Parts: sequence; structure tokens; C-alpha cells
Amino acid sequence: MNVLIILAHPNMNSFNRAIAETASETLQLNGYNVIFHDLYKEGFNPVLIGKEIQEEALLEPIIEKHCMELSIAEGIIVVHPNWWGQPPAILKGWIDRVFRPGIAYKFLENDSGEGIPIGLLKAKAAIVFNTSNTPERRELDIFGDPLETLWKNCIFGLCGVNNFHRKMYGVIVTSTLEQREYWLRDVKKIVTEYFPLLET
Repeated sequence: MNVLIILAHPNMNSFNRAIAETASETLQLNGYNVIFHDLYKEGFNPVLIGKEIQEEALLEPIIEKHCMELSIAEGIIVVHPNWWGQPPAILKGWIDRVFRPGIAYKFLENDSGEGIPIGLLKAKAAIVFNTSNTPERRELDIFGDPLETLWKNCIFGLCGVNNFHRKMYGVIVTSTLEQREYWLRDVKKIVTEYFPLLET
């Protein structure tokens, strides 16, 4: 069973990387095949160009590879910081280029794009782990938690993955080693809840 992990943080020593590596290790211990992409480390080009928009467009080999991996993934885990209530630009560009029509969603025959898309992803579950330097109460009261709407409704819900969980950890900048160790144990618990030990 393939689970795709996407990490989007430019700091190689970030807590985001610790989350992604913990998720990967937990999945492998539970018997899953992990497909891991660190978008910054790999130098992923997030810029969607005009000729790439159409469903039948000729894609670069790296985008074809990402699309194939997304389409076969039976689980998806995304890890990124909360920047301005949004994912980093590199991750938004990955979505633009990889969550393509014919891969992540489609429209009904004879629909010119004005209708409701039909999700195509086969993933049984998706998890998004975020980090933030905004206290949770302020996040909810002032900003309304835009990342929840983005990932749950606009991306995974639209593409057919309704078994969804998102967890925000913070405040990162003032966190202690003990807090981070506790959070990583929580990551293991959540990953195992959604991707339990496979029977051999």
C-alpha cells in the first residue's frame, strides 16, 4: 500500500522535517510503502505555464512522475508551515501542477468546466500536519483557520478524499524540546490511527 508524503519547508533542520520523517518511519513500521518528496530539497519548480493547463498537455517527465505517484497513492500526508494562512508557494505550485484534471478530478462528459468536479484520487485517507507561530485561539478568532477550509474542502474534498485529518502544532518558536518530543509522539499516534499496522 503506497502512501505519499509531501514536505514543504526550506530549512533542512525544521520541525516540519522531523514531523515528515516521523510519519515516514511510522508508516514503514506499519508495513506501508512510502513515496517521500521534499519539494525544496528536490528543487521542485512550482510555476504552472499556460501550455500545461489543458488535460491533454504534454508534461515534463518530473510532473508525469508526480502525477503517477499521486494517482496510485492510497494515502497522502502533507507537511508544511502556516505562512500567511497559506501553504508555502512551492507547495501551492505543486498542487497547481500535479492535482490535474484527469489525475485528481474530472468533469462530466460535455461539461465545459462550469459544473461540480468528480474526485478521482484513490487515497483512503489524507493527513495534513502544520506548524505555526500563531497561538491557536488567535488563529481561530482572528483568521478563521483558512488552512482547514483549503485542504479539507477545496483540495482533498473536491478530489474525492473525504477521510481527512489536519493537526496544527505550535507555537513553534517558543516550544521546548519536551513539547516537540510530545508532538512527535502525537504524529505517530495520528499516522497509526489512519494507517494502522497492515496484516501480513
